[in-house]
Amino acid sequence: MTSSLRTHDIAHAVALLRSGGLVALPTETVYGLGADAENPAAVARVYAAKGRPADHPLIVHLSHAALVDDGWGREIPSWARLLMAACWPGPLTLVVRRGPRAGDHVTGGQDTVGLRVPAHPVAHALLTAFGGGVAAPSANRFGRVSPTDAPHVVDELGGELDPARDCVLEGGPSEVGVESTIVDCTGAAPRLLRPGAVGAEEIEAVTGLEVQEPDPAVRAPGTLAAHYAPSARLQLVEVDELRPALARAGSRVGLLAPSSVPTPDGAIRLAAPADAAAYARALYRALRAADDEGLTTILAVAPADGPLAAAVVDRLRRAATGSGG
Repeated sequence: MTSSLRTHDIAHAVALLRSGGLVALPTETVYGLGADAENPAAVARVYAAKGRPADHPLIVHLSHAALVDDGWGREIPSWARLLMAACWPGPLTLVVRRGPRAGDHVTGGQDTVGLRVPAHPVAHALLTAFGGGVAAPSANRFGRVSPTDAPHVVDELGGELDPARDCVLEGGPSEVGVESTIVDCTGAAPRLLRPGAVGAEEIEAVTGLEVQEPDPAVRAPGTLAAHYAPSARLQLVEVDELRPALARAGSRVGLLAPSSVPTPDGAIRLAAPADAAAYARALYRALRAADDEGLTTILAVAPADGPLAAAVVDRLRRAATGSGG
């Protein structure tokens, strides 16, 4: 029955959104579980399907930057508009003072809202046809591994979605593979809340301002210490720690590491990405594969450098904190 959730029909997906249904939509980062951001009952279904705490804010996805000034945001700093011009559409979420269209049901009761214009052509087509904002966290159970293709969404949430009211919009594998960069734009300079494909160096180059540490008063999606976690226990290790860690872990151990790291005897290779970008694309698929194979432990060696390396290390650390459940 869950197979009937999957569709390529944008008009059908738009009709479902307008009637209060949920649409899992592809973006270049991960798949999101979307609802009409101005429909509190529909957004409540997103929280229920994910098992997400009601005070945890959602990102509102828009078709183009001009909609920010159409009731979604206010008091936008000039440097934040530079980021919109340079990085939208793209894997960047900006946290701004919320406008009247961003209610408590999407902001977690805060005076701020996260806004994003995604680059994926299917997401763009959906948002353009819909015309409003779509509130969409990642399409997985809260705290678990994010989905990077439509079958992952059905595997994860198929039992929570109603084929008569909801759908999973097909868009192929996500190009980036980890969630968007989140930047707090409520102060005098950008504050990096979550690393992603848009790195701190790019933010500084665009704005001419030094990126600051996060303000703990501003809550954002995906920033809990435990998040993105598989059922297998994940350990982040250095290359020289790999063999001792494998010996301690026992049997049914998976390895996620750059291609330059050989696979030791006794480990099941989950992925061998050549660089940080490939690592990001492979990350969540590898964590899901580990659970599908019934592995008990995942040993992960992080990629070395680049903006996506920072994002991957962030996700691995959060996954390690929340894994093993």
